[in-house]
Order: sequence, then C-alpha cells, then structure tokens
Amino acid sequence: MSGSQPTPDASPSGDSPDTHGAAAQGLKSKRILACILCQQRKIKCERKFPCSNCIKSNAQCVPANLVPRQRKRRFPERELLERLRRYEDILRKNNLKFDPMHKEDPNTKSTDAHGDDASEPGSPEATADFPGSSDRLPEAKNFWNAMRQGFHEVDHIGEVAAREAWDEIYEDNDQILFGIRKTVIDIPSLQPEPVQVFRLWQIYLDNVNPLLKVTHTPTLQPCIIEAVSNFEKVSPVLEALMFGIYSMAIHSLTNADCQATFGSPRDDLLHKYQYGCQQALVKCGYLRTGDRDCLTAFYLYLLSVSKATDPRCLSSMLGVAVRIAQRMGIHLEASNSTFPPLEAEMRRRLWWSLILYDARVGEMADHKSAALAPTWDCQVPLSLNDSDLRPEMKEFPAMEPKSSEAIYAVVRSDIANFYRHTSSYLDFNIPALKAVASVAKNDGLGIETLEKRVEEKYLKFCDPENPLHFLTIWTTRLTLAKARLVVHYSKASSNSPPTEAENDAAILQAIAMLESDTKIISLPSVRGFVWMGNIHFPLPGYIHLVYALRQNPLNRHAEHAWRAMSENSAMRLSYNSEMRQKFEAKAKNPLFRNLTKIILLTWDARVAAEEALGRTVAPPDIVVRVKAIQAARMEGESPQSQTGSIDVDDININDIIMNMPGGLGMDWQLDYNQMEAMGIGMPDQSSFNSNINQLNWATMGWGISNQQNRPG
Repeated sequence: MSGSQPTPDASPSGDSPDTHGAAAQGLKSKRILACILCQQRKIKCERKFPCSNCIKSNAQCVPANLVPRQRKRRFPERELLERLRRYEDILRKNNLKFDPMHKEDPNTKSTDAHGDDASEPGSPEATADFPGSSDRLPEAKNFWNAMRQGFHEVDHIGEVAAREAWDEIYEDNDQILFGIRKTVIDIPSLQPEPVQVFRLWQIYLDNVNPLLKVTHTPTLQPCIIEAVSNFEKVSPVLEALMFGIYSMAIHSLTNADCQATFGSPRDDLLHKYQYGCQQALVKCGYLRTGDRDCLTAFYLYLLSVSKATDPRCLSSMLGVAVRIAQRMGIHLEASNSTFPPLEAEMRRRLWWSLILYDARVGEMADHKSAALAPTWDCQVPLSLNDSDLRPEMKEFPAMEPKSSEAIYAVVRSDIANFYRHTSSYLDFNIPALKAVASVAKNDGLGIETLEKRVEEKYLKFCDPENPLHFLTIWTTRLTLAKARLVVHYSKASSNSPPTEAENDAAILQAIAMLESDTKIISLPSVRGFVWMGNIHFPLPGYIHLVYALRQNPLNRHAEHAWRAMSENSAMRLSYNSEMRQKFEAKAKNPLFRNLTKIILLTWDARVAAEEALGRTVAPPDIVVRVKAIQAARMEGESPQSQTGSIDVDDININDIIMNMPGGLGMDWQLDYNQMEAMGIGMPDQSSFNSNINQLNWATMGWGISNQQNRPG
C-alpha cells in the first residue's frame, strides 16, 4: 500500500504542490504540514510521507497540503442585519420594549402605545400577519425598496439613512409656524395642578372624546396618571398630547363653566394651554414627526384655535397636518393594514377626523376643497369600544350588531365615504373625477340605499335616551336631508327644470334640516357637545326656504316652513349665548344683517300675496324677533343710518352665503341662472338685487364636521 501513497511531488491532479500553494496562497512560501491522520489524532508527525504513525496503523498517509483548506464561513453581515430586524420586528409586534440597534430620532418614526417603536409603514419588516395584510392591497411602489431588490448595498443609504442625513444637515425648523424661541421655555411650569389635570382629562372624556375618538383611553390614561407624578420626566410627545387635551377640554366649555370649575376666565385658560401645546409640539419636532400621537396633539391644537382663527390661516395650517398624515401613510389602507389592530384603527380614526375637519375649514376659507376626493382608500373606522382594542391583539375582535362608544365618529365617516364617491359631490368640487364616481347614475337612489344601510347597521341599535346616540340619530337625519337637497341642486344644469313636486320635495328637505337641528339643540343632556353642536347650523335650509317662499309665498308648505324657521331660530338664540350676542350686536355683521333683511323681504312678499286675496296674516315669531332686533340696533345708530325701509340693493348675497359650518366638505357654487331654472329665481331680479351674479354656497356641507360655528 505504501507504494501507492502520494508524495509531495506527485498529486492526483498532476499539479505540483507548489502550484497548489501558489494558487491558494499566492507568493507565500509553502509550509509542510502534518498529515491528516496525525492532525486528527493530535500526535506529532514526522512530516515525511508516509509517516511512521500511518505505517504502524496501516493507514493511508495524506499530507494536509494536498487537501484544499476549508475557509471558515464568515457570517454574512446582511444576513445578520436581516435576522436582527426580524427579531426586532417580533418584539415590536408584541409591544415589548427594547433597545433597537439603531437609535433613531423618535420624531422620524411611527410609534404606538404612546412611545413604543413601530415598524415603518410599507417597509418589508413592517408587513405582519394582520387582517387584511394577507390580501395584498394596491400600493404605490417604494423607490428604495425597488433599488434594494437589485442592489443589496443600497440598504445603508435607504430611507432611514436619508432621514438621519436630513437631521444632521438641517437645523431644527419646527418653530417656523409658531415663531422662533429665543429662550428655553420651561414647559412643565405651564402644567396645571395634578387635581386640575384629572379634571381636564374627565371633561375631555365627557365632551370631546365621544365625538372625535382619536385617542385610546385604556392606553393613554395610565400614561397621564404616571406623568402627573413627575412632569419633568414626561416625554415630549405625551407632553404635547396632554396640552392638546387641556386645550380641547377648555374649548368645549362656556366661560361660565370655566369660572365655576377652575376659577379663571375661559380665554385665559385656553391661551395658556394652547401656548403650552405650541411649545411642546416644537419640542417634539412635530413638522418632521412620524408619530401618531404627535399628529393627534397637533390636530387637537388646531381644533382648539378654530373659534378665534381666520379660516384662511387655519386651512393653511391644516394643510400641514394633512401632509404630515400623508407622509405617515395613514390615508392609505395598504399602509394601515400592516399595523396591529389597535394602531391600524387609531390611524383610521385620526385620518377621518382630520380630513373632515380640513374639508370643512377649506369651505370656510372659500376654496374648492379636494380633501375628500376619492384618491385615497383609508377604510371607515369600525364601530368598536376602546376596551375592544388592546395593544397585544393580533386580530380584530368579532364584529357584533350593536352600538358602540365610537358610533358618532363611525357614522359621520361612513356617510362621508359614501358621498365623496357620488357625482353630485364631485360635480361641485372636482368635476374631472366624475368618471370615477361609484354612485353616478342616480344619486337619489344612492341616498335611499345609504339611509337604509345606516339605519340597519347603526341607528337601530341606538338608544335615544343616550345623549351621544340621540346626537348621532338626529345629525344623521339632518345630513341626509342636506344630501337630498344637494342632489336637487346638482340637477340645476340639466335641460329639464324641476317639476313642482320636486320643488316641494326640496322645501320639505330644507324644513327637515331645521327640525332636526332644533331637535339636537333642544335636549339639555347634549350640553357637553355644544362646542360641536354649532357646526350643524342649517344655513342652506334657511337660504333655500327664504328664496323658495319669496318666489312662491303661498306655497302649500309655507306655514310649515315659517314655523320651522321660527322654532329653530328661537332655540338657536337661547341655546348659544355667543350667537345671540352677535345676532343682536349693533356692530355691522354681514351675515346676520343681510340674512335678516332677506327674511323680512320674504315675509313682505307673503303679506302682499295675502292682501291681494283680501286676507291678513299674523307675522311668525322669527319676523317679530328680527324686527325687534332691528329696532334695538337703530337706537344706537346715527339718524342718517336709521331708515324705515330695507335697501334691497344693499344686500350682498355672497355675504349671506358666507362661511357657515356645514360638514362633510361639500362646496357649492350655484349661479343665479341655476336657481332660476329650479323655480326659485326672484320674480323681480332688478328690484331684489341687481348685483346677484353668483351664489357661492361655500358652506353647503353634510352636517358632520368639527368646525365651530362662525356666525359673523
């Protein structure tokens, strides 16, 4: 056997060991190694082949030089990083706190449960087995993901790296909308006393949370309790959210309530907490944020300043909030479906609440809003209680046919989602998208279908004795009445004018709007929702009735219409002291001054029509009230301004149809010819208003929104 043993000078391949050495080790001199058997036995080898040990063992002696050296496997860095990411993702999905490999700026990453890290929406590591994620939703392609598929080396210059580069290159610019802070602000010093914190929190839970549902009480309340023990250790995001809650709690109260509860004027408290919210938002980098709670704090702040802010300014600020939300991807279901149920649902709630508010304020700023354009697909929130959603959940709870504490927010979103796809909405806002309207052929039938579905899915489970349910029921009635009125006006450009029956039906819808509003504001138990109740002011109903009755004073529904206007105006003025003060103010108020003039003109037409038939008629309460207010105003005016008659040419229609809350983002702009085609044109255009050339129904909405009433 020994004669057949290979030697260092002969190899099976015919190549010399020197050749192997040169190939394997380059120019390094070859080193004679022990044979394989001696290496395995860990004994000394003579390094002569065959060696004595192999001869004694009658074994084949193989020099180690002839065996290709097995390179020790190096653990690939990419595989290590991917495995680490998977482990971190598992921890995130189970809401376990940990120190991530990369300490990212908290302002540039989404979080849930008020501080826990969450995966980037749309990233591979964010994809989880949650309901809806298995069915791949249409999703815009991600540039960085596309590059990663072809070039693995791109990982280190991806989105996270880009954000880190931005943070290093650019200084903190989050103060650009709130002003530059030249000194360090001690934000904890702006915090109320602990007992006041809990009082404000409870007011928020009673008056604000049921209508918005943008915060999750079971997870947020423990954080607030812990924060009260030491304000110095509160995270910037939670700090901003707390001040946003304080601001909205005060915003929902009257001045008398604030004096009685906190011993301070409402405006003083509101300014203090809004200032604290501003500073906290700047501190947590709200303009660069990817944190849902930070965006929620910004949204609450914008809600709280609505009453004292020019709608044009507020609309611009809301544009910033919407852009932040879009950067976070909460408007897209492909992004939301990658998150656990709790986070996904809170993202949907926040988007719908924010976008409806943006749509309403956009109307008030007098521009055609595309906020509700059917270009995004965020699903309507589910009708679930906060207790039904827990951080550790992997699947949504089974839906049961019942009402929930989120009923108001869910119904308003569901109705808005329907109408944003109708041709009547698109006709007044984005005509270019009418081709994609899903309810384009017959909006009227679509409304009937919607009403039936809302009744069966939501309203039949509501208890009218529950204030929130009562508000939901009658707000829905008001909304559907407005919707039918919108459909009526959307036919204005058709060749065939409305029939008498269609005009009568429109009058009944306007009356239904007023009566529904009267129902809402007449219930004492909804006092806590006063801050939201004013948004339902049914101005389109008033306008339609006064013009329709002016054109046909003896319409068979005339008595019903005057009674509805009288009851609603009386309830509104007694219900809202601020509106009453503005209504009765001696200072010029374009809305109310002109609206009252048109009301009196319409009543004069009724009196003239009755006199032509030899009859007399007693004035309704609204006419008596308007005349009394006008008389009171004249007492403080100069003799030159005291006139016994109304100058109809002084009436500016665009001042009347001004920025009044309506709701779901319907922006109407009807010209006079359209109104005339529908049978509600004025008999004598020149005598009524020679300057009427366009009627801007910028406030014609759907009745469910978040904007404070702006009577003037």
